[in-house]
Amino acid sequence: MYGWEPYLSERDKEHDKQWGKKELYGFGKKPALLLIDMYYSVLGLKREPIFESMKTWPSSTGLEGWAAVDKAAELLAVARENGIPVVHIKGLQNGMKPWVHRGREPSTMSAEMAAKGNEIVAELAPIPGEVVIEKTAPSGFQGTPLMFHLNSLGVDTLICCGETTSGCVRATVVDGATSRFTMGVVKECVFDRTEASHFMNLYDMHQKYADVVDLEMAKNYLRGNSIERSAPVANAA
Repeated sequence: MYGWEPYLSERDKEHDKQWGKKELYGFGKKPALLLIDMYYSVLGLKREPIFESMKTWPSSTGLEGWAAVDKAAELLAVARENGIPVVHIKGLQNGMKPWVHRGREPSTMSAEMAAKGNEIVAELAPIPGEVVIEKTAPSGFQGTPLMFHLNSLGVDTLICCGETTSGCVRATVVDGATSRFTMGVVKECVFDRTEASHFMNLYDMHQKYADVVDLEMAKNYLRGNSIERSAPVANAA
């Protein structure tokens, strides 16, 4: 069970039987792990239910978001253990007009709190050697060097985690598929603000652009494509 089944009408279920995806597309041999928009502003500084968290962090995803962070941390550990390239993607904060067009009340948050909100959570914080790419659009590809970086590594498959399922994750997955990468989405490691949007976008991505897989499958896939680490070369005397 993927979780989207309760959101399908009887018509949808029948259509799925006739035309729906019957098997996984499959992944390639050179994966990278993408962690998309895993920062405090969409989670809060402490773990609390969504409507409580929203009192301070209006765009919070609540406990569901934190649960996904913990699962993503497990996958990140496997990627690091096996030499899989890791790319962290986050929003650019330089005063450029954001892509969001919906009007909002002026923020009353202090500059210090706002800066903290833009930090990647400690559970997934980048380590030396991991690339951090900043974006000004929903997709991690639009207007960024992500494509150049992946091409330089010979990557053919992207395993995606992050938020929101319906927003920046989906935009990145669609652009990745358009650019002919094989795309994977780990269902326990993506999250959204509303349940229906989360599950229906998972369903749609699975049908068209990606394989939605569970955490254990993703771990085993990364382990099966471990990159051999070269032995360190001694300095010449």
